[in-house]
Amino acid sequence: MSEAEMKNIGNSNRITRNYIDSLLIETRYMDSTNPDPTYTLFGETFASPIMTAALSHLDHFMFEGASKALAVGAQAANAALWIGMAEEEEIEMCVSTGAKVIEIIKPYADRELIYKKMKHAEAHGLLAVGVDIDHPFGEDGSPDVVHGHPMKALTTAELSELCKESKLPFIVKGVLSAWDAERSLAAGVSGMVLSHHNNRIEYAVPPLMMLPEIAKLTNGQVPLFVDCEIRTGMDAFKALALGASGVCIGRPLMAALRKDSENGVKEYLEHATAELKQAMAYTACTTLAKMDPSVIHRA
Repeated sequence: MSEAEMKNIGNSNRITRNYIDSLLIETRYMDSTNPDPTYTLFGETFASPIMTAALSHLDHFMFEGASKALAVGAQAANAALWIGMAEEEEIEMCVSTGAKVIEIIKPYADRELIYKKMKHAEAHGLLAVGVDIDHPFGEDGSPDVVHGHPMKALTTAELSELCKESKLPFIVKGVLSAWDAERSLAAGVSGMVLSHHNNRIEYAVPPLMMLPEIAKLTNGQVPLFVDCEIRTGMDAFKALALGASGVCIGRPLMAALRKDSENGVKEYLEHATAELKQAMAYTACTTLAKMDPSVIHRA
């Protein structure tokens, strides 16, 4: 085995991709109809439950104006725009495009910074706001430092206070266990994102593997979103059939953005929605309310 292969053994993205690919669908053509993937979230209606992932500092890591281009593409495709770590001006620019924005805030050790960002989100009419719970630690388990800001793990009590203080729906990102799901639900969150944060830790359980258990625990009380290795409409279908309310696409959209700016984003999201519609039609899961986990089988 090569050194590259050895390094990839515990890679959570590879494990997640393999798990998604191991999920097969059974077809159901009798009594099926043209599918309707229309999705409503927090009072806003979207073309489908396929959304952008909460990407951070695109203007810095890609090209100037990348965040706005992503927002323009998402708005043109009528998809929700999630955004991660960003300056206030960057968020305001995204909102100005007409995109419906959900901001995910880091778990800053300076909790006042979290509240400050929440107030900014409220003042600028974001669709929702939330916090990463899976970004408090660095590679050696000590507090992570991101762009000069130390991080710190949240307590259930602190998460509860954030939910109570927020005037927007409050989402927790990074749930990957019944342990965190139960505590997040008790804290009063308005939604959860199942994610290992792009291989934040090796050997992480795939989000879709945990989804049925977390869906059973939450019992429809809050929407569940999935990211990590969601690339296609078929990936989205598998997640939705297993209990997700929506999915977030990250790195493929970055590639589309790099290739053709906002047009690339729009076309990628629209193509993924078309793939989702095909899978829905072929399984008689013709609306999001009719999604059925029994059409999914493990190879």
